Parts: sequence; structure tokens; C-alpha cells
Amino acid sequence: MMRVIKIACVLVCMVGPAISGKATSSRQGHRAWAVYSGDLAGSKYSSLDAINRDNVSKLEPAWVFECGNLGRTIECNPIVVEGRMYVTSPNLRLIALDAKTGKRIWSYNPFDSTGGHGVNRGVSYWESSDGRDQRLLYVAGNYLYAIDAGSGEPIESFGENGRVDLREGLDRDAFFLSVTTTTPGVVYQDLLILGSSVGEGPSLSAPGHIRAFNVRTGEREWIFHTIPYPGEFGYETWPEDAWKVVGGANAWGGFTLDPSRGLVFCGTGSPAYDHYGGNRKGKNLFGNCILALDAATGERRWHFQVVHHDLWDYDIPCPPNLVTVHRNGKEVDAVAQPTKMGHLFVLNRETGKPIFPVEERRVPQSKLPGEETWPTQPFPTKPPAYARQRFTREEVTRLNPKARDAILDRLEKMRTGEIFLPPGRKPSVVLPQFNGGTNWGGAAYDPKTGILYVNTSNEAEWISMEKTKPDREMTREELGRHLYTTVCSACHGGEEMQQAGLPTAPSLKHVDESLSKADVRKLLKNGRKQMPSFEHLSKTEIDSIIAFLYGEGTKKEVPTDELETISSKRMPYVATGHNEFRDPEGFPANRRPWGTLNAIDLTRGEILWQTPLGTYPALEEDGYPPTGTFNMGGPLVTAGGLVFIGAAMDERFHAYDKESGELLWEYQLEAGGYATPATYAIDGKQYVVIAAGGGGKPGTKRGDAYYAFSLPK
Repeated sequence: MMRVIKIACVLVCMVGPAISGKATSSRQGHRAWAVYSGDLAGSKYSSLDAINRDNVSKLEPAWVFECGNLGRTIECNPIVVEGRMYVTSPNLRLIALDAKTGKRIWSYNPFDSTGGHGVNRGVSYWESSDGRDQRLLYVAGNYLYAIDAGSGEPIESFGENGRVDLREGLDRDAFFLSVTTTTPGVVYQDLLILGSSVGEGPSLSAPGHIRAFNVRTGEREWIFHTIPYPGEFGYETWPEDAWKVVGGANAWGGFTLDPSRGLVFCGTGSPAYDHYGGNRKGKNLFGNCILALDAATGERRWHFQVVHHDLWDYDIPCPPNLVTVHRNGKEVDAVAQPTKMGHLFVLNRETGKPIFPVEERRVPQSKLPGEETWPTQPFPTKPPAYARQRFTREEVTRLNPKARDAILDRLEKMRTGEIFLPPGRKPSVVLPQFNGGTNWGGAAYDPKTGILYVNTSNEAEWISMEKTKPDREMTREELGRHLYTTVCSACHGGEEMQQAGLPTAPSLKHVDESLSKADVRKLLKNGRKQMPSFEHLSKTEIDSIIAFLYGEGTKKEVPTDELETISSKRMPYVATGHNEFRDPEGFPANRRPWGTLNAIDLTRGEILWQTPLGTYPALEEDGYPPTGTFNMGGPLVTAGGLVFIGAAMDERFHAYDKESGELLWEYQLEAGGYATPATYAIDGKQYVVIAAGGGGKPGTKRGDAYYAFSLPK
């Protein structure tokens, strides 16, 4: 079997706890938070118990740090090493703070004075065996940076002047495409193992291959092809030339690491394009897979696919938690993988075999021309699904008669049913929606009790497909609107997404007020920062998109022979967007709760409790109990008997009793806490910190602050 794997010539002995392969407890007893998600196992657990269920009601802000700029959001899980906290700002600056006082020590801006845009969920820390070389590795735009942890200056010997272009070294030309990452990589010895975020729309996108970089030099040490090359395992699950043209199947959610076994784990996303797979017929390994790789070489140890031939954007959004399950009187090391579907897959850590049976069940098949849906999908028998997986008339909201009647009326023209209903020309309701279920926040795991805590969203969306080749003659502006829907809206959002504040890139609704037509033409040709190049578009396509954005070309019709554009030749059908499904007052179309926090016993495979996570203040004022909301960001569990989480659209930071699910404390932030919190101790005092960046996919107001809480003196 042909492999494209380069083994590091020298593997230096493991350094630092949780930094290069040893458990955090070996030196710091979980008193620091030196790794994204708390430790290499991704547990988001702390043995600190000074803040506990008896005194959490007294928790108050110890300090607040304002980054000084507003961007899309902050989703950063801070790390704390030797009294310093490292965070990122809304415009992707890297900042060092005094973890005790919140005072800024230094700030590094990878862009020009205006900063960048995008999402960053944290940074990776590495230090040499003698402790003299301490580095932060993080991604902004298309580049991986190595920054001196002491001074905040780039390390010039790393890559080219302190950075590596992630578009290079993919074994495929990606220069005009976007290759970045939202989640930090994991450090194993002298390697940084890194995934990527790539385009997901119908246009060309980069492959999601996983790579390891030398933390000293920036050189690529190995690569794992998530879209297999000829001769590699899984090649036959794709069309013959898929490896040359198909993108995606990327590990954008991060990694967990078992250093004693030398195994690194991740989950991968769907192949691009998300909602039509006529050009990628087959199961599509290694899309939507839990992967176990040799951390030193990148060789596949095992895989488990949770969605075959994905058409629902059901990426695996986070790495699996490394857990221990008691089975038949023995302790079994395992991985527990939350998903957007609300399925929790529990697999043997060494073999990838399910701990609880998984059934392949028949699912509805697509009727869209050219599409070939996979006939079955995997369903774990235990634990039960912790998210809603069905939408019919029975699941319609009962908030009030007016809301219910309005939704029932809309359902007359829509398709409804169980999970995995394939998208088609007629609008269909999707639950869980395209963002989950569970998203990138993942789960927290208490190793003392074997209980997993995971939040989930239960708000429905709808989708429909349309032809990329117009069915009739169009004006240039009409063709531009059509092309915008098929090419641009995947990132910038359709009109409904813009009104809801959901797009992950800036709205182009008023682009004519900030950019000239020449500027837009240049951007489409060359790309910029996270925006890829669209050089493959024809002159007619580019002219039409500009005509739509600037409200021109309403009379002149496009010649019929030009209507079959480059886009329609590549992708005959595209989605109309991820469309919210809400009642006339703006509340979700389905029954409550609309978001929950869940406790799952991994030994028995049972849900212990579910409680609504967050509420809509307007309904709260009318006397409704907590309804739950769409949520983004993960939980933190502590030995003090608490689960801390922001995530909900009520913009509050919450603390729940981990045994009962009772809400014990909450704090109203200035903006939503759509990030995973961290906890640490300095001079015997415990702190809990969360980013309040707001904005983002929940669409609430934006913020730029980090809040650290502690008990009063």
C-alpha cells in the first residue's frame, strides 16, 4: 500500500506535562490549564474543589479583560501556564495576561493594523526539555505561527520568518483556496498535529488532510490523506479521481492524545460539497470518521464512520473524549464521541470496536437526479440519542395556538420525518439542525465517576435544493442572485441567514458602501485572508455576481448559451442555505426544550438527567420556565460537584450541580459566552474564566471580554 508519510528523524524525549505527552496531573494536579480542553484526553475536568456546590452562589468577577476590538465572536478556551494566561481576541490577536489580575503582558497582531477575521478557539503550548524554549503555536488566516511565550515575538527560525503557509504541503495545489484552522492542534513530543478548516460550499475547496509539523522548524513531518490516494486504504469508497478534486473531510474540531499508546484521535467533517454528493458516490472514507492515528508517523490504526456519504453537514465537530468504561468486571479504555446527530459512540480505544452494539438501519433515499444516498446509517443502541431526531406534526411547538397554527400551515408544503431525511427540491425540516446536536464545544468527562456531560441544541432548520443551471432566461442581476445563492451563500449566508445574524463571514448586503466593483472583482480573483480565490469563475459569472451586489443589470438578459455556467457544470444542485425555522414571534418551530445539558453514565449507557440550558428572556418575563436555547461552547466539570457552561443565547454563565442537574448559580454577561470555560488556581485561590464574545452563529450582540470569577476574600 502506497503511503505518503514522512517519519521525524529525531523524536526528542517527552517534555512538560500535558504539553508534550504527559498527563497534567503529573506536575500540576490540574491546577493549571495548560492544554486546550484541560488535558490531552479532552476531559475538561479539574480536580480543584475550592469553588463547590456549597459556595458557588457567592461567586463574583475577580477581573474582566477587554480586548479592545469587536469582531465576529470569541470562542477561545484560554490556557494557563506558570501564572500566565494565553488568549486570542475577536480579530485574532494573540494576548498574554497575568492570570491573577487580568493585566495584559503583551499582544501580537499577525495582520495589519485592522486585524483579521475568523474564529480561533485557542493555542498550543510547547517547551523544550530544558525549559529554555517556550513556544505558542496558533493559526490566523492561512498561516501557522510560532510565538515566543515570554516576549510575544515570532520565532524567526520557524518556517519562513515565524510562520508556515498552510496552503502548502497538502500534496495538491491549494494556493488559491482557503486553508486555516479554528481549533488548536495537539503537541506530541516535538510534533504539532494539526487539522484544518477548508471550504464547504459547491465551489472548489482544499482537501482536509491531517499533518504533523516540527515545532522547532515548521517542517511537515507526516501527512494523512483523509481523501485516499490510489493504493491507500479507503480509495475504493470514492470515484476514481476524487483525490484530485474533492475537498473537505477535514479534522476541524481538534485532537485528543493517548501518549502512552502513541495514539492521536480526531473526528472528521463531511466531504465538500456538504449537501450534494453526485460527484463523490460511495461511502467516502475518511469523511465523518472517528480516526485513530499513530502520533509519530500518521499511520491509520483504526477508523469508525458515523455517517456514510454525508448530505447533512453532520461533521464530527470535536475530538472524542478519552474515557474508561467498566464492562464485565473489567476497566476498558475507550473513546466517547459526541456528534451533531446527538449520537454518542463509545468505542474501544485500541481497536475502534463499539463497546455497545451499533446497528446499521435503513434510511430514506434521495430522489435528486444524480445523487446516490447510502442505504443505511449507523445508530448506537446505547446510550440513547441525547438530541431530538424527528420532526413531524407531533413535534410542532405548543408555545401558543398562534405559533402552532402558523407552523402547521407551513408544514403543508414541507417534507418531515426522521433523521437523515435527504435534501431535495421540496423544502425538508432538519432536526438536529446542521449545527447540531453537539457542536465544537464537545463534552466534559469526570474520570472519578465515569459520567460524561454534553450540551445539545434542539432547534429545527429547513433546507431545499435548487438547480445551478437556471430553468429560464435571466437578466444579469437575476443570474447574479442565482450564483450568489449557489456559490457565496454557504459562507456569507442567504437573506434569511443574514437577518438572523447566522453567517460565518461578513454579510455582503451593503458591500457597495465599502468596496468598489474593481475591489470585488480583485477579491473574487485573488481571495484574501480566509476568503479563497474564485479564479475558476467565468467572466459572465463574475459580472453577474457584481451586478447583483450593486443592483445593476436589471434589464439586459444573459445570452442563453452563457446560462450553463462553470458552477452548474461542476455541481448541478445546491442548497438554498441553512434556514432557521421559527414561529411568527421568532421562537423555534419545534417543541421545548430547545437546548439541554445532559449527564450520561458511560458504564451503563444511560442518560442520568437532562436539564434545559438557557432561556429566552422574553418568555422568562412572561413566566415560562427555562426553555433551553441554541447553544455554542462546551462544559467544564470539577471535583467541587459543578458543571460550568455559558453557550446559551441568554448570554449567561451557568453553574449546575453535576449530580442532579440543578441550576445553582448564573451570571449575566455583557455578551454571550460562546466558548468553553477553564479553571485554575494561583496562590491557593481558584478562578473560573470564560470568553464573552457574543455574535457568532447564535447571532446575539458582539463582545470582546474575558471574565474571571472567584470567591470573595
